[in-house]
Amino acid sequence: MKSLPTDKRSLIPIILCGGAGERLWPLSRDEYPKQLLPLVGPETMLLETVRRMAGFVDDNVELASAPMIVCNEDHRFLVAGQLKSMALEGPPIILEPCGRNTAPALTVAALYAARNGQDPLLLVMPSDHVVEDRMALHHSVNLGIGPALAGAIVTFGIVPDRPETGYGYIEADRHDPIADHVFPVTRFVEKPDRATAQTYIAAGDYYWNSGMFLLRSGTWLKAMELLQPVMLEACITALERGSEGLDFQTLDKETFHACPANSIDYAVMEKLTGLSGTPIRGIVVPLDAGWSDVGSWYSVWNVGRKDENDNITSGDVLVEDTRQSLVLATSRQVSCVGIDGLAVVETPDAVLVARMDKAQDVKKIVASLKAKGRREGIGHRKVYRPWGWFDSLERGEHFQVKRIVVNPGAILSLQSHRHRSEHWVVVRGTARVTVGEKIMVLTEGQSAFIPAGEKHRVENPGQDPLEIIEVQTGSYLGEDDIVRFEDRYGRT
Repeated sequence: MKSLPTDKRSLIPIILCGGAGERLWPLSRDEYPKQLLPLVGPETMLLETVRRMAGFVDDNVELASAPMIVCNEDHRFLVAGQLKSMALEGPPIILEPCGRNTAPALTVAALYAARNGQDPLLLVMPSDHVVEDRMALHHSVNLGIGPALAGAIVTFGIVPDRPETGYGYIEADRHDPIADHVFPVTRFVEKPDRATAQTYIAAGDYYWNSGMFLLRSGTWLKAMELLQPVMLEACITALERGSEGLDFQTLDKETFHACPANSIDYAVMEKLTGLSGTPIRGIVVPLDAGWSDVGSWYSVWNVGRKDENDNITSGDVLVEDTRQSLVLATSRQVSCVGIDGLAVVETPDAVLVARMDKAQDVKKIVASLKAKGRREGIGHRKVYRPWGWFDSLERGEHFQVKRIVVNPGAILSLQSHRHRSEHWVVVRGTARVTVGEKIMVLTEGQSAFIPAGEKHRVENPGQDPLEIIEVQTGSYLGEDDIVRFEDRYGRT
């Protein structure tokens, strides 16, 4: 990976790309979460976040040429593939072997950014939020740069437009401002009930907690040394014992798994108000930029473009006598008649129908699916791999049919299966197929049979996608029945 800027006054966006977005099931799932989906526009939420600081200018700092991404190791190829579409200059991607919440994620990013004695400014942004007014965000960041350079931890408080019960709040000391629109943080408060939220709105001193921060890497590491020394030590060791490749920085799995899990708010921010003997302060800068955390289907409906009946529809959808509803279809025709205030979301393997006012409870469905061992709770029927993707079209006792698409120039691992045989039929493109010691080139309509236990692989030597229909037969058809001998993508 390319080194980060050496200027101490560099501003590096740190994009936290973890989380599963379970309230946005069935589109968002563990294996393909909401930040990798185009939920509110033509681009994925990750790419919209990467573009968010484009054009930013400040006299005191220089924006880095590429952000730093912290993501789950399981999503590394999905994230890298999306970033390649933007032709960025080798953005550093730090891989978490397991989720430990946002405080460890920011800590490893700050440690990586602080290499070689650097102390840049870090702008921490979740990858799954919406910010409609980019220039308003830039203005608020400009306001926070001075306090951040002076050693404060700046957070951005969303100017509330309603008594929201789904967000935490930040209380600001508006009576003792540090500068114009820059206030000390009085306290962080949990998600309130509606009556309490109404009192917050009436008081005018409260902002929604955005989860966005601006600080020097050295400031964060100093705060961690004071408040979370065990977490800091675990992150240091995990980074030191990890490895750096051309595209990714890995962390030591055992060390990072033992790291305490906590959020930035709980680990540090809530403790700053009672911290004495240190110049580290919590500062809040108001942000009024059309922000949403897109945390539920109601949020998606709330920020989206609606028709004359306040409906949002996508895909092959017909609605009649329908109002204030969200109807999304991904693989088939969906029709709604006489509904009001519902979310209807269709995918090839699951359909959700929920009242908008119960949108937060979708997470309970996901928990129930996982408890029952149902795959729909963690992944889609269509599964992405670094070489392309496959879709399980049909499955029965002792057989499965898949549609496999291999990207141009990509190659699957050299592998074998203990319990199943496979029959490949090329339906589009050209395949270079290895079966045992034999290598053959297959074109449309040609096929190959792979007996159980035989080493095999397929490669797409062409410039167009290769499409194969695979028929599996055997006593066990699980994805874990695979032995890899060689793999371009470093999988074991």
